[in-house]
Amino acid sequence: MRVIAGEFRSRVLQAPRGTATRPTSDRLRETLFNVLGPRVEGSRFVDLYAGSGAVGIEAISRGAEFVWFAESARPAVAAIRANLAALKIAGGFAIEDRSVGKLLNMQLEKQRAAEIVFLDPPYEDAEAYEETLNFLARHHAVLLADGAVVVAEHSSKKPLETRYSVLEQTRVLKQGDAALSFYVVGS
Repeated sequence: MRVIAGEFRSRVLQAPRGTATRPTSDRLRETLFNVLGPRVEGSRFVDLYAGSGAVGIEAISRGAEFVWFAESARPAVAAIRANLAALKIAGGFAIEDRSVGKLLNMQLEKQRAAEIVFLDPPYEDAEAYEETLNFLARHHAVLLADGAVVVAEHSSKKPLETRYSVLEQTRVLKQGDAALSFYVVGS
């Protein structure tokens, strides 16, 4: 697993040991960031269910202003910290190691809006998708900046809803067993 582009291009990232974490493939990450394009630079980026941190680190490498990582599995949090340390990234990020809910509630309390939110819970955890996307929809006025995009990685065999309250699905990209669903705030 490597950083695809930007300041840390081609640098190797480590993944947590075992099968509890399924890292986003280099190819899918490249597709994601090709779609996001220039909106990453200068953005506030949230990486939920961050795993190894590869997506958030890719955002930092491509010029994101700040990245919030949320991950509760200890081996994954250790991998995020090791990856950031290996790249000598000392600032411009925060790690919430208790839960996605803790980070989202903290963002809500501090009224921190993000331009990009990425979530990648375990594919089989339908409840995590439902709860997270509905929470973002319910609090979109505070958590999502104008024109923000929410991207969910999920199994291509298990499509997500086309709408979660005000979050409307605008695009679905499939690559093998994985898919990316893009959402924006609609009417």
